Amino acid sequence: MLGWALTFLIVALIAAALGFTGIAGTASSIAQILFIVFLVLFVVAMVARAVRGKPPV
Repeated sequence: MLGWALTFLIVALIAAALGFTGIAGTASSIAQILFIVFLVLFVVAMVARAVRGKPPV
């Protein structure tokens, strides 16, 4: 999922550099949403691992 967020971020940066504002905005929004989802899932996984008795890596 982080790979998808990075992919959309790169697409947004390239589209912004070329002046495609609509595409850049859409790709940027998707990248931000995916990045936030990735961070939430990461935190949930760390908490679940800690609750099971294993210390976070």
